Amino acid sequence: MNEATQRTMFSSATGKWSTPQEFFDKLNWRFGPFSLDPCASEENTKCAKFFTEADDGLTKDWTGHTAFVNPPYGRGIDQWIQKAYESAEADADTKVVMLIPARTDTKYWHDYVMKAEYVYFIKGRLKFGDSKNCAPFPSAVVVFRKHPTWAAGALPSMGVLTR
Repeated sequence: MNEATQRTMFSSATGKWSTPQEFFDKLNWRFGPFSLDPCASEENTKCAKFFTEADDGLTKDWTGHTAFVNPPYGRGIDQWIQKAYESAEADADTKVVMLIPARTDTKYWHDYVMKAEYVYFIKGRLKFGDSKNCAPFPSAVVVFRKHPTWAAGALPSMGVLTR
């Protein structure tokens, strides 16, 4: 692994990873239609309703939506994952689908991702935005929805998605 790849992999400097459109379309078909993109810019939004960095999607209400969230991947990603989990648990009509790095050794993974309805590990590595290279990390799709009472404490269903 070269030095530039190592800097990217172990840095929080590059937090914006634009979702590949073809991959988003598959997720939208499977889990959507998505009605909210709370981590977007005007250039890369995937939904008609979206929040930009200036809007601060963490402070906005996501309930009642089927939200697609590709959060900033640096420091603070745990706040986005917590917000997704709590938004889905607060309202039965809310579903949050997240595209995140598969960092199974983190506290947020065990505190929130392991409570998701579904976790899908992406086979291979995604190419984000207009990048010529694949991401230097594996990715996962996490689906949060309010669990029925009988499912409380159950492990999420897991699988593999192809790019």
